[in-house]
Amino acid sequence: NIFNLMVVCGACALFSPLTIRQDTLKKEFPLSIICAALMLVLGYIGMTLGHIDGIIFLVLFVGYLLWMIQSAKKARAAVLSDPAQSGQIEQAEFVEENIAILPTWKSLVFIIGGMIAIKFGGDFVVDGASSIASRMGLSQTLIGLTIVSIGTSLPELVTSIVAAKKNEVDMALGNAVGSNIFNILMVLGIASAISPVSMIRENIIDLCVLIVFTVCVWIFAATKKRIGKVEGFCMIALYVAYAIYIVIR
Repeated sequence: NIFNLMVVCGACALFSPLTIRQDTLKKEFPLSIICAALMLVLGYIGMTLGHIDGIIFLVLFVGYLLWMIQSAKKARAAVLSDPAQSGQIEQAEFVEENIAILPTWKSLVFIIGGMIAIKFGGDFVVDGASSIASRMGLSQTLIGLTIVSIGTSLPELVTSIVAAKKNEVDMALGNAVGSNIFNILMVLGIASAISPVSMIRENIIDLCVLIVFTVCVWIFAATKKRIGKVEGFCMIALYVAYAIYIVIR
């Protein structure tokens, strides 16, 4: 989550300023902070995320999905009922016309193939990182915060940078914040619901860092409704300082 927020968005901002949607400022940022704070509190109590904690996360995730769907329906209804927004509707229809429609069988092949690739790719990353950790005497926390976090975020990083070069970065920050919400509520929710996830003191510190960094980026975004090169450089610099800290510790 820290890498997604600080490096992926920071790198994009170096290529092209990130414009900030109002919903991202008013909804996603506060919710992301609440999720991290909830994980901090639940993890600190007993230093474990147990089955009940996982169920709480999953219930909140379902509520978050329903909330987002309802918000999207209201926004669409508002656009359709306002004649002044007809240009947006025409533009949306133009975009839809330019999307290639794949055969159902090919779509299924892509979906199933992608799921298999994600499954085995995830196994390769985690197993390889764990092997490196054991051979070099490094902690699992360090490997997770460096190799695993960077490796699993590379697709987002590459895609976001390519989009930034083409000036298509309006959704980059919203995607990163939404991904962070998903990671906590859905990913950790499923993991802890299946098997309790133990916490250590360093995890508590990292969660505090995540909350502080999220607040910093929120302030960057709220001040000018955009994140430019200066803010992007500061975000990457903060991540580098944090990375040095976790290596030293």
